[in-house]
Amino acid sequence: MKSSFSISEAEYQVMKLIWDKAPVSTKEVTEILTEKTSWKPKTIQTLLSRLVKKGVIGFEKVGRVFVYTPLIKEEDYVEQESSSFLDKFYEGALNSMVVNFLEQDKLTESDIDELKKILDERKEKKGK
Repeated sequence: MKSSFSISEAEYQVMKLIWDKAPVSTKEVTEILTEKTSWKPKTIQTLLSRLVKKGVIGFEKVGRVFVYTPLIKEEDYVEQESSSFLDKFYEGALNSMVVNFLEQDKLTESDIDELKKILDERKEKKGK
């Protein structure tokens, strides 16, 4: 990941749509988000403008239509947010987070089984 960026929860909703549908026009973004949210078209256009200014989406003008594409990968955003969360709440220690979730009964048996499976797969990969 090259640079750090911060986006709001509303901007993240727009980003999810752009990651999923890109390339996508202003009209398409507006139609989809007005159905899913209570946002007005002007609000959506403002969010798109903010994301362009932050350098996380780009656009191309095709005729009279603006078409948006992501300039960052979804995986990079998730990685950054995960690291930020760990640093903020658990001083970067993943094991502290997992222990906290276990102590607070936040993990179901299914969650624990899935974590075991993931860890076993990672352990196998590293062993090869």
